[in-house]
Amino acid sequence: MTESERPGGATEKTYWLDDRRNVDRLIYTLLLVGVLLFGADFYYHKHVYFPIENRFGFYAWYGFICCVSLVLIAKQLRKVLRRQEDYYGD
Repeated sequence: MTESERPGGATEKTYWLDDRRNVDRLIYTLLLVGVLLFGADFYYHKHVYFPIENRFGFYAWYGFICCVSLVLIAKQLRKVLRRQEDYYGD
């Protein structure tokens, strides 16, 4: 964390994620780890209960589909549970 000068002499802390290059490095690192884990599916033996689990990348696709489904369900659930803006009074 470093301090940067603002106009008027005020200082503001800058954090490591404030630098765009660090954010790009983090994204590329996470992408690389995801690709490596997806590729690791070739190299280990799975103890499956159902035949579909034996397909290449099953758990990655299953996780992706479940995550997208949760987001879509939450968007619909918001319509049901939403309160009026002045629910708690003026």
